[in-house]
Amino acid sequence: MRSTELAGARFRLLAAARSADPDRRGVLTVAGAQLGGPWLDVEARQRRLVAAAELAAEQGAQLLATPETYLSGYPFWLTRTHGARFDDADQKACYAYYLHSAIEVGGPEQRELETLSTDLGLTLCVGVTERGRGAASGSTYCSMLTIAPRRGLVGHHRKLVPTYDERLVWAYGDAAGLRTHRVGPARVGALCCWENWMPQARHALYADGEQVHLSCWPGASAMTGDITRFTALEGRVFAVAVSGILTPADVPDDFPLAAELRANSASMPFDGGSAIAGPDGRWLVAPVTGEEGLVVADLDLSEVARERLYFDPTGHYSRADVFRVEVDRRRRHAAEFRDDEPPPRLSSEPA
Repeated sequence: MRSTELAGARFRLLAAARSADPDRRGVLTVAGAQLGGPWLDVEARQRRLVAAAELAAEQGAQLLATPETYLSGYPFWLTRTHGARFDDADQKACYAYYLHSAIEVGGPEQRELETLSTDLGLTLCVGVTERGRGAASGSTYCSMLTIAPRRGLVGHHRKLVPTYDERLVWAYGDAAGLRTHRVGPARVGALCCWENWMPQARHALYADGEQVHLSCWPGASAMTGDITRFTALEGRVFAVAVSGILTPADVPDDFPLAAELRANSASMPFDGGSAIAGPDGRWLVAPVTGEEGLVVADLDLSEVARERLYFDPTGHYSRADVFRVEVDRRRRHAAEFRDDEPPPRLSSEPA
């Protein structure tokens, strides 16, 4: 699958902050893909992601991040079609459609992303609507998958707390994926949307050595401005916000409440807002709105060290003697089965 297969979809560099320093040993080049496209159409969106990844690789990026649940899409029908109506046939049909569009961890979409990552030498942090497996096959999760070249899936984070009406369709996550990952010279962590307002979640990533913080959003510039700069200043980290684009025309005709959803949506309900802030809180790339494309920046990790002279939230500015923080990173399951070994068969019993 390559970007040449795209039907008229074009991606361009929306904004960039490049370093003139020829010594790049301590520099991570990161790209945020502000993406849109047909809502709940995984194949079409996967093609767009490929095009974005190829452009990111051309720009020398080592890391590419996408919006929240980019594959297959954010459940934005809930606020616009009375999603909380109980025992409503239309809402049940909407959820069934959404569940069918979700992807499974370990499925073909992940394998394609792993091939893409290796082919381009690019780490991918991809927001997905995850369909659970086994006991949870009727549930969806807001998840982030981190995929590294040649190593495949290295991170699988499920959003800890779905926000407000998201709880109608997304199950609660756990802290199993609340980890940072080495990408080039940096340790990188990621949180989904309003998780970024959770002090404990941010603290856990800082304590795991985070230097670059990714926040993925469905696509609202009103949300990305304050929290991006705040996180950069609080953690003395580079903060990269990646947000999406959506228009009513992206809603498929066969979605059960397509007409109502389009009628109750603005011309661009999701307007982007991708941005990058430095560890001193200044904008490297101020929030960009209104179109698809990439934001790219060279992140000099020595800036993190300089800013931590004054404040290191989980180092010299922590008080482990006063505050105790414990993070349980075990994956949670609905049931844990403990069975005895089958009893030995007596020689007189039939086989």
